[in-house]
Order: sequence, then C-alpha cells, then structure tokens
Amino acid sequence: MVLVHTYKIKSYVNASHAMRWESGEGKQHTHTWEIICEIKSKNDEMIVFRDIEQAISDVLDSFSGKFLNKLPYFKEINPTVENVTIWLFNLITPEMERLSARLNRIEVGESPTRSYCITAEDD
Repeated sequence: MVLVHTYKIKSYVNASHAMRWESGEGKQHTHTWEIICEIKSKNDEMIVFRDIEQAISDVLDSFSGKFLNKLPYFKEINPTVENVTIWLFNLITPEMERLSARLNRIEVGESPTRSYCITAEDD
C-alpha cells in the first residue's frame, strides 16, 4: 500500500460571466465559484498552509468581483466552467512549483451541484 499525503484548500470567489453562443452572448450572471485545490509536496516535506493559501489567494484575487468575459484570457475563449478550470489550473500550477509542490487536482464549481475537475496524473 502506498500512502499519498496531500493538502486540500477550498476557496470561494464571486465573479460573473456570460456564455457565448453562435447567436450572440447570453445574459451576464454571477456565481460564487468554489475552487478546491489538492496539493502535494514534491519532497514529501511539510508546506505551511498559509503559504499555499496565500499563493492561491493571489491568483484568485486577480478575478474576484470581475466579469470574466472582459479578462484577456476570455476575450476569445468562452468562460465555461471547463475553461475557467483549465485557466485556473494553468495559473495555480506555477505558483505551487515555487513552493516545491504540485497541484494534483483542481475542482471548480459554479454551483453546489456542478463542478469540473482536472487531475494531474503521472505517465
């Protein structure tokens, strides 16, 4: 049996978006996005929770209270929960690298019943 030790951080951000369709853009609406990150130390050493939380918070603060469609990343990309998850995975991953950690999994929910997940698996 192999034991894997990870940290789990839950964060919440209020931000709005509007879906883009072939016929145009839908109505702008706000979500309280739930972001759950599971992090593993690369060296199996302890990471201070505050350091992980601060790194994630710095990323999330960049879009808190904003209209996602107006952010550069979403100018052409539809701000679906799937694309928001990919975007956040790509933003948070290098922040964890700085802490000698790895973002193993991210789950982003736009409601209590709908989430999208990305899990990084070793080859």
